[in-house]
Amino acid sequence: MNSVWWFLLVGGLLLVMGLHSSIIKRLPITSAILYLVVGLILGPTLLGTFHFNPLEQSGLLEVLTEVVVLISLFSAGVKMPVPVSLPRWRTPIILATVSMAITVGLVTAYAYYLLGLPLGAAVLLGAIVAPTDPVLATDVQIRHPGDRDRLRFYLTCEAGMNDGTAFPLVMLGLGLLGLHELGEFGVGWMMFEVLWATAAGIGTGVVLGWLLGILSYRLRTKSGGEELMDDFLGLGLIAVVYGVSELIEAWGFLAVFFAAVSLRQTEHNLIRATEVECCAPEPENPHMLSTTGDKGQPPLPTVSEGSLIFKEHMERLSELLLVLLVGGSLFIDSWSWRAVGLTLFLFLAVRPISVLMGLSGSSVPWKIRGLVAWFGVRGIGSLYYLMYAIQHGLPEGIALEILHLTLIVVTLSILIHGVSATPLMNRFRATPDQSKKVGVDVGPTAD
Repeated sequence: MNSVWWFLLVGGLLLVMGLHSSIIKRLPITSAILYLVVGLILGPTLLGTFHFNPLEQSGLLEVLTEVVVLISLFSAGVKMPVPVSLPRWRTPIILATVSMAITVGLVTAYAYYLLGLPLGAAVLLGAIVAPTDPVLATDVQIRHPGDRDRLRFYLTCEAGMNDGTAFPLVMLGLGLLGLHELGEFGVGWMMFEVLWATAAGIGTGVVLGWLLGILSYRLRTKSGGEELMDDFLGLGLIAVVYGVSELIEAWGFLAVFFAAVSLRQTEHNLIRATEVECCAPEPENPHMLSTTGDKGQPPLPTVSEGSLIFKEHMERLSELLLVLLVGGSLFIDSWSWRAVGLTLFLFLAVRPISVLMGLSGSSVPWKIRGLVAWFGVRGIGSLYYLMYAIQHGLPEGIALEILHLTLIVVTLSILIHGVSATPLMNRFRATPDQSKKVGVDVGPTAD
């Protein structure tokens, strides 16, 4: 298709979504399913109007998926409930580390013994399909900063972290294939890819998010109420945090997610402190004006919430384009038993086993455990890791095999998890006394 037809196709889909979004939300489908079906119809699966070859366009697709994941991670981070506390985060941390490691191990064993992949390729495949996706899982993730749904929090926070915690295992797979230096007995990999890159990524994000939170707050309250461009500040924070992380060889995905969390936490703390000060009966300086204005005035704007709408719109546009390309990458013979079998093994065995093992001994209700075990959505993050590996010299034969497997995993995840999202989430919300179980308490007693 030439550019004219692409304009017509994308524009038509945007019009359909804009005019009928409320109808689509009531149906047991997601917007991603609609885009995927259009891609399958127009792609080589049916009409053959266009064909997108991810192997030939791996450089372009790496950049596209990288940008989309970064924006989605920022959006997820600024929607995290505040204040941040370790008891509240314990469950998603376990899911993003322990459960993900179990997932990689089980997929590695399956790929090595049943699919006949080399050990390095099997580890790499496990690392590619292990992380859950912050882009395509919006129907089961936190919807806005005030959303205190416990299930959505777990799924969103897990997706925000495991797109970064999977990176050391991607590098391990590349190292076992001879494409990355692991050091003697893997010591170099453990020291730099696991310990340093993880800690430095989290630290970089927390510090830079904190600095932007303080700077924007002071400009708005101490300089006559400066009007700030929150969209630009959000994008700037993403770019700077990711750039600094790359310079110091830290995991940028982790850094961006925690920068967003830190930004929201910092703004929350500063505004709460101001509210306490303004509401005090006898302030230290009676001549100091309130930074939040008189009673009844709108609350002080924040970068975290002010930039969120723009980021979510970018997510939706990116989802449309990338899912269309996924549909346009598949042929009829792409649906091999090897790929379908791996997908079913991942969804029906690996995800439930890894979640139940990771959360064994916790007080998370069984209904929530079951839904977390089911909604392990795979998507754009997996495509990014695959393109990253291809760009780092993955042999063509292995690249084609892993590409084939990954595309089917992502496609079936869009279809299976998308169809089940609306009915399962509606049934979950309809549970008696659900507000007591989920909507209110995600605090220190949640786990």
